[in-house]
Amino acid sequence: MQNKDFGGIHIEGHIKIWDPSSKEIYVNKRNAIHYENMSVALASSISNSGQGFIYEMAFGNGGTAVDPTGIITYLTPNSTGINADLYNPTYTKVVDDRSITNIDPIRNYIETRHVTGTNYTDVFVTCFLDYGEPSGQSAFDNITNNESEYVFDELGLKSYSETNQSKLLTHVVFHPVQKSLNRLIQIDYTVRIQSLTGLGT
Repeated sequence: MQNKDFGGIHIEGHIKIWDPSSKEIYVNKRNAIHYENMSVALASSISNSGQGFIYEMAFGNGGTAVDPTGIITYLTPNSTGINADLYNPTYTKVVDDRSITNIDPIRNYIETRHVTGTNYTDVFVTCFLDYGEPSGQSAFDNITNNESEYVFDELGLKSYSETNQSKLLTHVVFHPVQKSLNRLIQIDYTVRIQSLTGLGT
């Protein structure tokens, strides 16, 4: 009998949002993977089509609703539909450190991490928001309006597209975190790609 290779790919992600100055961690959780867009991205990348790779991190403020008593309702991450996006994107930053549009590739970069002999590889993405960015943010982290443009409660990784039609690859919704002039924020985003292999007849 002819042997057939049975396998698959499992992808999972995790984010940590923290202040590298105070070491305070704001968010530490797993995220949703958009498998359709990820499959297109992986195929585009390994076929050397010049697109599909992780390019930017997108931030938004439409992932939650907070009632007058402070109870937070979390919306479901958008992980279906090829044109899926954040609920309300408000800011993006290039994290591809090979791109000329990345203004700070030392602190905004992508790297792969693999241990020989294992069947998984991590894509580690770091995005750094300095004191002065985004432009137009509040001076202090004491705003009471959770719908403010830079009170983030969702983010995702997006792929590069030569036609400016980047695709949402991951999406995570979390409790609101304000970016203000008195705060540094760093996002460490890990996407683990694992091969599930087996040999059968």
